[in-house]
Amino acid sequence: MVRIDYEPYGQNPPHTHPRATEILTVLEGTLYVGFVTSNTENRFISKVLNKGDVFVFPIGLIHFQLNVGKTKAVAIAALSSQNPGVITIAKAVFGSDPPINPDVLTRAFQLDKSVVKYLQSRF
Repeated sequence: MVRIDYEPYGQNPPHTHPRATEILTVLEGTLYVGFVTSNTENRFISKVLNKGDVFVFPIGLIHFQLNVGKTKAVAIAALSSQNPGVITIAKAVFGSDPPINPDVLTRAFQLDKSVVKYLQSRF
């Protein structure tokens, strides 16, 4: 289990655990959480959680947590594997080493090349 502290409006950005399901229990505060189902449906499922609420993120699906309160939020995350792995989506895509060719990301995200290069520079 892992304790996660969220500052007001802090977040655990979109990420995935390729080898584990995650169960999150809120101990303090209010979190907005969600995940996206796999292709081709890509259905977004979300909920606002308060103290005592629990939410499950299925194995391998992109998910996030955001503190929507004005005070600190605290949660405990338990994962179904001792080696769950974690892939933070933006960091993996825009911060890879060596960088992914901007032409690939421009087409994939339908962004201007200058925006892709800017995002790559941020990671």
